[in-house]
Amino acid sequence: MAIIIRIDVDRPYGRRPVLRHVLSRLSSEAYLPRIEAFGYLRELKVMLEMLNEEQAQSYVFFRRCTLPSAAVMRLLGEGRHEPGLHLENSRSFVTFAREKQLLERHTGKKAKAVSKHGSGGAKFGYHHYAPYEPEKYVEWAQESSMSVFFGNLEDPTLRPFSSNGCFWTYPGAFWLEPHWRDTDRFPVEWLVQEAKKSDIVLLVHPENVLESPRLTEDFRRIISTVETKVLDSICA
Repeated sequence: MAIIIRIDVDRPYGRRPVLRHVLSRLSSEAYLPRIEAFGYLRELKVMLEMLNEEQAQSYVFFRRCTLPSAAVMRLLGEGRHEPGLHLENSRSFVTFAREKQLLERHTGKKAKAVSKHGSGGAKFGYHHYAPYEPEKYVEWAQESSMSVFFGNLEDPTLRPFSSNGCFWTYPGAFWLEPHWRDTDRFPVEWLVQEAKKSDIVLLVHPENVLESPRLTEDFRRIISTVETKVLDSICA
């Protein structure tokens, strides 16, 4: 049993200081070149380095505005991490397929996993379609020969399920950031102990975790004490 680390890369330039927040908004709303000197995916690189030091694996989900740089691609390969689609424009199967193709062309790898950017309600960027409709994503992902969908429900006790033995849905996750977690019911100690008995999805956002010394320490503790894994593809 293990934790399945899900990294959602929401912001290309983070959110602090103000200049990086502005650059992130520009990238999301329109277009901005990937400029590493301005901190493009800086927090993700640090997190991947931490994972690689512990030989811990993860799924890393990219939006169209957070596609991996050459440095991030190198870290992904060194740690055998799995890049996935952080679906943004989920209006239709056509828009889903376009985003998947964009990611696959950029990485040169087939995208096997998908997660949704946002859980409904708020609109995050020009390309973002706010409604959260997981049944559609599961259908589209299966049609596209993907392997797994990670959902946004905030209950880590929800069990995964499969409709055909090949494609798996993990409806909920343990959100490391306290804003999305019942910290009384689900402290970090719960995750550490529960992962010894069953697979649990751990959801993190690099810029949120690394700006908090406490969350950074929690993350280091988890990846150094609990086994991690990505799912084996059991179907062609």
